[in-house]
Amino acid sequence: MLLRDILEHLDSVSSFELQEKWDNSGLLVGNLESDIKEAIVSIDLDEELIDNSNEGALFIVHHPLIFGSLKSLEFSKYPANLIKKLILKNQNLIAMHTNFDKTHLNRYVFTKILGLDIDKERDFILESNVNFGFDELLAKVKDAFELEQIKVVNKKEQINSIALTTGAGASLMDFVTADCFLTGDIKYHDAIKAINQNLMLIDIGHFESEKFFSKAIENSLKTLPISVIISQSKNPFTIFQ
Repeated sequence: MLLRDILEHLDSVSSFELQEKWDNSGLLVGNLESDIKEAIVSIDLDEELIDNSNEGALFIVHHPLIFGSLKSLEFSKYPANLIKKLILKNQNLIAMHTNFDKTHLNRYVFTKILGLDIDKERDFILESNVNFGFDELLAKVKDAFELEQIKVVNKKEQINSIALTTGAGASLMDFVTADCFLTGDIKYHDAIKAINQNLMLIDIGHFESEKFFSKAIENSLKTLPISVIISQSKNPFTIFQ
Protein backbone atom coordinates (compact mmCIF):
# COMPACT_ATOMS: atom_id res chain seq x y z
CA MET A 1 0.00 0.00 0.00
CA LEU A 2 1.38 3.39 -0.92
CA LEU A 3 2.34 5.72 1.91
CA ARG A 4 0.22 8.39 0.23
CA ASP A 5 -2.90 6.25 0.64
CA ILE A 6 -2.10 5.43 4.28
CA LEU A 7 -1.66 9.12 5.04
CA GLU A 8 -5.03 9.86 3.44
CA HIS A 9 -6.63 7.10 5.50
CA LEU A 10 -5.16 8.47 8.74
CA ASP A 11 -6.37 11.94 7.79
CA SER A 12 -9.89 10.54 7.40
CA VAL A 13 -9.60 8.94 10.85
CA SER A 14 -8.35 12.13 12.52
CA SER A 15 -7.90 15.16 10.29
CA PHE A 16 -4.43 16.66 10.47
CA GLU A 17 -6.05 20.08 10.07
CA LEU A 18 -7.32 19.75 13.65
CA GLN A 19 -3.81 19.89 15.09
CA GLU A 20 -2.74 22.93 17.09
CA LYS A 21 -0.71 25.63 15.32
CA TRP A 22 2.40 24.77 17.33
CA ASP A 23 2.13 21.06 16.57
CA ASN A 24 3.88 19.05 13.84
CA SER A 25 1.61 16.11 13.05
CA GLY A 26 1.56 14.45 9.64
CA LEU A 27 4.31 12.97 7.48
CA LEU A 28 7.69 13.82 9.05
CA VAL A 29 10.04 11.47 7.17
CA GLY A 30 9.39 9.43 4.05
CA ASN A 31 8.38 9.22 0.41
CA LEU A 32 4.68 9.34 -0.45
CA GLU A 33 5.30 6.82 -3.23
CA SER A 34 6.84 4.25 -0.85
CA ASP A 35 5.21 0.83 -0.90
CA ILE A 36 4.42 0.05 2.74
CA LYS A 37 4.03 -3.51 3.93
CA GLU A 38 4.46 -2.99 7.67
CA ALA A 39 3.40 -0.29 10.13
CA ILE A 40 4.65 -0.02 13.72
CA VAL A 41 2.52 1.96 16.17
CA SER A 42 4.03 3.54 19.28
CA ILE A 43 3.82 6.62 21.48
CA ASP A 44 7.41 7.61 20.70
CA LEU A 45 10.17 6.59 18.33
CA ASP A 46 13.46 5.42 19.77
CA GLU A 47 16.70 3.88 18.54
CA GLU A 48 15.82 0.35 19.65
CA LEU A 49 12.54 0.45 17.76
CA ILE A 50 14.29 1.49 14.54
CA ASP A 51 17.09 -1.07 14.91
CA ASN A 52 14.64 -3.93 15.45
CA SER A 53 12.35 -3.04 12.55
CA ASN A 54 12.45 -3.98 8.88
CA GLU A 55 13.76 -1.77 6.11
CA GLY A 56 11.01 0.31 4.54
CA ALA A 57 8.75 0.13 7.60
CA LEU A 58 6.32 2.88 8.53
CA PHE A 59 6.19 4.23 12.10
CA ILE A 60 2.95 5.81 13.30
CA VAL A 61 3.66 7.64 16.54
CA HIS A 62 1.90 10.03 18.88
CA HIS A 63 4.71 12.47 19.68
CA PRO A 64 6.37 14.16 16.68
CA LEU A 65 10.08 13.40 16.40
CA ILE A 66 10.65 16.76 14.71
CA PHE A 67 9.16 19.41 16.96
CA GLY A 68 9.79 23.14 16.67
CA SER A 69 12.50 24.54 14.44
CA LEU A 70 15.14 22.11 13.19
CA LYS A 71 18.13 24.26 12.21
CA SER A 72 20.79 21.58 11.82
CA LEU A 73 21.30 17.82 11.62
CA GLU A 74 24.08 16.90 14.04
CA PHE A 75 23.93 13.13 13.77
CA SER A 76 25.36 12.51 17.22
CA LYS A 77 22.42 14.36 18.83
CA TYR A 78 18.69 13.77 19.15
CA PRO A 79 16.58 13.87 16.98
CA ALA A 80 19.06 13.93 14.08
CA ASN A 81 20.52 10.57 15.16
CA LEU A 82 17.11 8.94 14.68
CA ILE A 83 16.36 10.79 11.45
CA LYS A 84 19.62 9.47 9.98
CA LYS A 85 18.71 5.90 10.92
CA LEU A 86 15.27 6.27 9.35
CA ILE A 87 16.73 7.53 6.09
CA LEU A 88 19.40 4.83 5.92
CA LYS A 89 16.72 2.15 6.32
CA ASN A 90 14.29 3.86 3.90
CA GLN A 91 11.78 4.09 6.71
CA ASN A 92 8.85 6.44 7.08
CA LEU A 93 7.39 8.38 9.99
CA ILE A 94 3.93 9.81 10.59
CA ALA A 95 2.89 11.61 13.80
CA MET A 96 -0.67 11.90 15.07
CA HIS A 97 -0.54 14.22 18.04
CA THR A 98 -2.97 16.99 18.99
CA ASN A 99 -5.39 16.09 16.20
CA PHE A 100 -5.69 12.56 17.61
CA ASP A 101 -5.93 13.90 21.17
CA LYS A 102 -9.03 15.86 20.15
CA THR A 103 -10.76 13.11 18.19
CA HIS A 104 -9.78 9.86 19.89
CA LEU A 105 -7.23 9.59 22.70
CA ASN A 106 -8.92 11.70 25.38
CA ARG A 107 -12.25 10.00 24.70
CA TYR A 108 -10.68 6.54 24.82
CA VAL A 109 -9.00 7.17 28.16
CA PHE A 110 -12.06 8.87 29.65
CA THR A 111 -14.60 6.22 28.62
CA LYS A 112 -12.61 2.98 28.25
CA ILE A 113 -9.91 3.37 30.90
CA LEU A 114 -11.77 5.39 33.55
CA GLY A 115 -15.25 4.17 32.57
CA LEU A 116 -16.80 7.65 32.70
CA ASP A 117 -19.60 9.12 30.61
CA ILE A 118 -18.93 12.30 28.65
CA ASP A 119 -21.28 15.04 29.84
CA LYS A 120 -19.31 17.96 28.43
CA GLU A 121 -16.54 18.24 25.83
CA ARG A 122 -14.39 21.14 24.70
CA ASP A 123 -11.42 20.40 22.41
CA PHE A 124 -9.00 18.58 24.75
CA ILE A 125 -11.19 18.67 27.87
CA LEU A 126 -13.79 16.04 28.76
CA GLU A 127 -16.00 16.35 31.82
CA SER A 128 -18.37 14.01 33.66
CA ASN A 129 -20.75 14.36 36.58
CA VAL A 130 -19.77 11.82 39.24
CA ASN A 131 -20.15 10.99 42.92
CA PHE A 132 -16.80 10.01 44.43
CA GLY A 133 -15.26 10.32 47.83
CA PHE A 134 -11.57 11.22 47.81
CA ASP A 135 -10.25 7.77 48.72
CA GLU A 136 -12.49 6.06 46.16
CA LEU A 137 -11.42 8.38 43.35
CA LEU A 138 -7.75 8.11 44.24
CA ALA A 139 -7.89 4.32 44.18
CA LYS A 140 -9.69 4.36 40.83
CA VAL A 141 -7.13 6.71 39.25
CA LYS A 142 -4.12 4.81 40.61
CA ASP A 143 -5.50 1.55 39.29
CA ALA A 144 -6.51 2.93 35.86
CA PHE A 145 -3.11 4.48 35.12
CA GLU A 146 -1.02 1.97 37.10
CA LEU A 147 0.53 4.71 39.22
CA GLU A 148 2.99 3.78 41.96
CA GLN A 149 2.59 7.17 43.58
CA ILE A 150 0.28 10.09 42.95
CA LYS A 151 0.38 13.87 43.43
CA VAL A 152 -2.76 15.73 44.44
CA VAL A 153 -3.37 19.47 44.69
CA ASN A 154 -6.20 21.00 46.74
CA LYS A 155 -7.68 17.75 48.09
CA LYS A 156 -11.48 17.57 48.28
CA GLU A 157 -13.35 14.95 50.28
CA GLN A 158 -16.32 14.91 47.87
CA ILE A 159 -15.94 15.11 44.08
CA ASN A 160 -19.09 15.68 42.01
CA SER A 161 -17.50 16.28 38.63
CA ILE A 162 -14.27 15.27 36.92
CA ALA A 163 -12.39 16.67 33.92
CA LEU A 164 -9.55 15.06 32.01
CA THR A 165 -6.90 16.00 29.48
CA THR A 166 -4.22 13.44 28.67
CA GLY A 167 -0.58 14.50 28.41
CA ALA A 168 0.23 17.95 29.77
CA GLY A 169 -3.00 19.90 30.14
CA ALA A 170 -2.60 22.10 33.20
CA SER A 171 -2.50 25.21 31.00
CA LEU A 172 -6.17 24.52 30.20
CA MET A 173 -7.40 24.75 33.80
CA ASP A 174 -9.12 28.09 33.15
CA PHE A 175 -11.57 26.24 30.90
CA VAL A 176 -12.33 23.47 33.40
CA THR A 177 -15.67 23.71 35.22
CA ALA A 178 -15.37 20.42 37.16
CA ASP A 179 -14.38 19.93 40.80
CA CYS A 180 -11.32 17.87 39.88
CA PHE A 181 -9.00 17.95 36.85
CA LEU A 182 -6.94 14.92 35.84
CA THR A 183 -3.90 15.66 33.71
CA GLY A 184 -0.12 15.19 33.61
CA ASP A 185 3.06 17.25 34.01
CA ILE A 186 1.57 19.52 36.66
CA LYS A 187 4.11 22.17 37.64
CA TYR A 188 4.57 24.09 40.89
CA HIS A 189 2.91 27.29 39.64
CA ASP A 190 0.05 25.27 38.15
CA ALA A 191 -0.59 23.95 41.64
CA ILE A 192 -0.57 27.43 43.20
CA LYS A 193 -3.02 28.65 40.57
CA ALA A 194 -5.33 25.68 41.06
CA ILE A 195 -5.48 26.22 44.83
CA ASN A 196 -6.46 29.85 44.29
CA GLN A 197 -9.16 28.77 41.84
CA ASN A 198 -10.39 26.04 44.22
CA LEU A 199 -9.70 23.36 41.62
CA MET A 200 -8.49 19.93 42.68
CA LEU A 201 -5.70 18.52 40.48
CA ILE A 202 -4.51 14.93 40.19
CA ASP A 203 -1.29 14.35 38.27
CA ILE A 204 -1.87 11.22 36.16
CA GLY A 205 1.48 11.50 34.39
CA HIS A 206 2.27 12.36 30.79
CA PHE A 207 3.40 8.91 29.68
CA GLU A 208 0.92 7.11 31.93
CA SER A 209 -2.08 8.95 30.47
CA GLU A 210 -0.96 8.65 26.83
CA LYS A 211 0.34 5.08 26.82
CA PHE A 212 -3.06 4.03 25.46
CA PHE A 213 -2.37 5.68 22.08
CA SER A 214 -1.65 2.39 20.32
CA LYS A 215 -4.85 0.78 21.59
CA ALA A 216 -6.91 3.85 20.73
CA ILE A 217 -5.79 3.82 17.08
CA GLU A 218 -5.56 0.06 16.58
CA ASN A 219 -9.10 -0.48 15.25
CA SER A 220 -8.66 2.30 12.69
CA LEU A 221 -5.72 0.43 11.14
CA LYS A 222 -7.30 -3.02 10.87
CA THR A 223 -8.83 -2.24 7.47
CA LEU A 224 -5.44 -1.51 5.90
CA PRO A 225 -3.89 -4.31 3.78
CA ILE A 226 -0.61 -4.16 5.70
CA SER A 227 0.88 -5.77 8.78
CA VAL A 228 0.36 -3.64 11.90
CA ILE A 229 2.60 -4.11 14.93
CA ILE A 230 1.64 -2.51 18.26
CA SER A 231 4.70 -1.48 20.27
CA GLN A 232 4.57 -0.03 23.77
CA SER A 233 7.11 2.73 24.40
CA LYS A 234 9.12 2.72 27.59
CA ASN A 235 8.47 5.29 30.28
CA PRO A 236 11.57 7.54 30.31
CA PHE A 237 11.23 7.96 34.08
CA THR A 238 12.20 5.40 36.71
CA ILE A 239 10.41 5.81 40.04
CA PHE A 240 12.28 4.97 43.24
CA GLN A 241 10.31 4.55 46.45
